[in-house]
Amino acid sequence: MLNAAEVRVLGSLVEKEMATPEYYPLTLNALVNACNQKSNRDPAVSYSEDTVAEAIDCLREKKMAAVITGAGMRVPKYRETLSETLNLGRRELAILCELMLRGPQTVGELRDRAGRLHPFSDLEEVESVLRRLMEWQPEPLVTRLPRLPGAKDLRNAHLLSGPPAVAQPAAAAPETTERTGRLAALEAEVRELREEVRALRSEIQKFRAQFE
Repeated sequence: MLNAAEVRVLGSLVEKEMATPEYYPLTLNALVNACNQKSNRDPAVSYSEDTVAEAIDCLREKKMAAVITGAGMRVPKYRETLSETLNLGRRELAILCELMLRGPQTVGELRDRAGRLHPFSDLEEVESVLRRLMEWQPEPLVTRLPRLPGAKDLRNAHLLSGPPAVAQPAAAAPETTERTGRLAALEAEVRELREEVRALRSEIQKFRAQFE
């Protein structure tokens, strides 16, 4: 299971490998900038070098990242090994990358956004890749979330951090709650008045019967 920082670092490594291979692998400074960039990220973060370095160490232990050193290199550089560890193809890697960097997304959003990393011909191709990731062995890598109130399309989320938290419907506003309470009171009052009317009618009928 990965924490939020590990997910962002891993997603950033995958993105730079696929989108800008000429600048890959990344130095620690470049990786920090990749994690903290404002575009193609949700939520935006501001990680320090220590946070990113700690996340890299954890990813290396989990065999999802590696460090590269050697002659002619002034500083160590880092690369992802997620694709090798899980035997992922480029299509699967592109979808997972977008889910790591931007959170839960619909099929349409994934086609548009992951297309910058790997071209997808249509929504059916994205759906096919998602199904593969949902059926991945030995553990699924993606899940489909319940439909949000008022939403048309279902969203998909990665499982690298375990089951995602499902957003709950927002609590009713105090004004709405108060209005509902007043309406219930009025309905109860109407029911009481109707009972009183029925009782009065019964008394009137009995009174009339005395003179018939």
